[in-house]
Amino acid sequence: MILIYVWAGLIALAMILYIVLDGISLGVGLLFPTARDEKERSILMNSIGPVWDANQTWLVFGGGAIFVAFPVVYGVLSSALYIPLIAFLCGLIFRGVAFEFRAEAARKEPWNMAFFSGSLVAVLSQGFTLGGVLTGIAVRGDQFAGKPLDWLNPFSIMVGIALIPGYVMLGSTYLLIKTEGPVQERAYKHAFWSGLIVLVFMAIVTVWTPYHYPLVWTNWFSPPRIYFVWVFPLLGLIAAYQLARSLRSRQEVKPLVYSVGLFLSGYLGLITSLYPYAIPPTVTLQEAAAQGETLRFTLWGAVIVLPMVVGYIIYSYSVFRGKVSHEEYY
Repeated sequence: MILIYVWAGLIALAMILYIVLDGISLGVGLLFPTARDEKERSILMNSIGPVWDANQTWLVFGGGAIFVAFPVVYGVLSSALYIPLIAFLCGLIFRGVAFEFRAEAARKEPWNMAFFSGSLVAVLSQGFTLGGVLTGIAVRGDQFAGKPLDWLNPFSIMVGIALIPGYVMLGSTYLLIKTEGPVQERAYKHAFWSGLIVLVFMAIVTVWTPYHYPLVWTNWFSPPRIYFVWVFPLLGLIAAYQLARSLRSRQEVKPLVYSVGLFLSGYLGLITSLYPYAIPPTVTLQEAAAQGETLRFTLWGAVIVLPMVVGYIIYSYSVFRGKVSHEEYY
């Protein structure tokens, strides 16, 4: 039982690290059309150039961990959400190709559009995937029993659209640290308005989710969960207020911290609301988990690999800290 929760915690950690770190890169990609010329677009590229590919390590770890520790989840979700998941991977590939080819291209305009388009497809696909999970997945005998387009509904479309300002908020607050001049000034405006829109969408999701997943409503107002589940919306409001305050005072580092805090409040609130289900509304963590021997054996690999990955991420961000210019990398 403890091993199940350990693996669930590791996967949750990997997913939030991916959402935050690669969310910054995706947010910068979404902001690409706001640059006024190629010089500014190069600055945006340079801000994430040395670290963007390393951020996706967490996606690989999270996907591998789900396959190993919760094979039922991997099998059901890969069938039920095949289309948005494939679109997500294609968006990441397209973005990566555009990132590298733009650096050498004589005509950068097509690759600029490709970089933005790949980022947009990846973000929307993430939202469709999350919305598909929240609307419920038909499972029968540990197998997906629904239809290929069950994930496509107004709620999942709304979640996909909601992720756009969320990642713009992460990307713009990151640009406050990495840039200066006109790019930074626009980043302050983008961070404020995207943060405001994120709050609106979070309120909509909070109200709409119980209609697709009624158990959430029960969890919110039943003891003992009622005593702590409402802490996360409160923390989100505090983070949003501090974000606006730090933007008004033209701070550089704190806006990113508070925007991450806003994401964490929604992420942790969602996990708390859905527990103990791995695939709502039918499959629990215990039912989806692999055998204890598998969990125990593979945990050794995670214990060895995770500190190395964390150390590498910290090192890379440390080496490439500071402001960027259009002449450095891309």
